[in-house]
Amino acid sequence: MRIFLIAVFTISLANSAWAQDKIDRLHAETMASFKPDSVNWQAEPILPKGAQSAVLVGDPNKAGVFIAWLKFPPNYPIPPHIHPYTEVITVLRGKLGNGMGERFDVNQGEILKTGSSFVLPAGHSHYVWTTDEETIVELIATGPWGITYTNPADDPRNRK
Repeated sequence: MRIFLIAVFTISLANSAWAQDKIDRLHAETMASFKPDSVNWQAEPILPKGAQSAVLVGDPNKAGVFIAWLKFPPNYPIPPHIHPYTEVITVLRGKLGNGMGERFDVNQGEILKTGSSFVLPAGHSHYVWTTDEETIVELIATGPWGITYTNPADDPRNRK
């Protein structure tokens, strides 16, 4: 029995170490601060023209958790779409409309103000939009990240 308990204890420590390793790989080698006015914003090609993104931690193109900021101009719609993994969105600046379903309808959604968050389960069709001001959101998700538009004609990658 004593050997069994020692084995269980050793395995539990090993599992704890493996979990810690996964968390550590998510973080940078040194402490980092992020400010909306000084991050490296890039055009976001998988969203309609006008969106910008800044990857803060991790890599959206690889397996694993990542954190990115997305910046949208005023009066900006993202048509109905799905994502392969669960997402957590937090509004950092401005307001973001969020609606569920395969048809874009701002009357069926809600407006989330700065400081509000929502969780979007994987594979659920939704759409978002901004109001009359620039909006910045934080996206926490698992990669590889992707988007599939309900209507393929809405996908900016299909336009040349």
